[in-house]
Amino acid sequence: MAGDEKDGYYCSICGGIPPDKIKTRQLCIDGKETGIDHLDSIIAEVKKLRLTQDSDIALELIKRVNVFNYVPSKKTEQYKDALMKEYKATMEHHV
Repeated sequence: MAGDEKDGYYCSICGGIPPDKIKTRQLCIDGKETGIDHLDSIIAEVKKLRLTQDSDIALELIKRVNVFNYVPSKKTEQYKDALMKEYKATMEHHV
């Protein structure tokens, strides 16, 4: 890895993002593995809101996911379902 916080980090071989700096996780959305950038931090932010209604949680998740990721409008509900499943799974592991 080369670079620093000022100039940014990059792979000294290929110039791409170093593996330890990748923030993208995979979720199964509508039967396909799909990368969601910043998923862990998005879930952490939504947890801090202490929302109780699934619909409110799903709305906050998709709103934040849209900031870092392209979500096709026709697939919004499938994204919400996958995000809620992941959100609930992380809640079970951190109870």
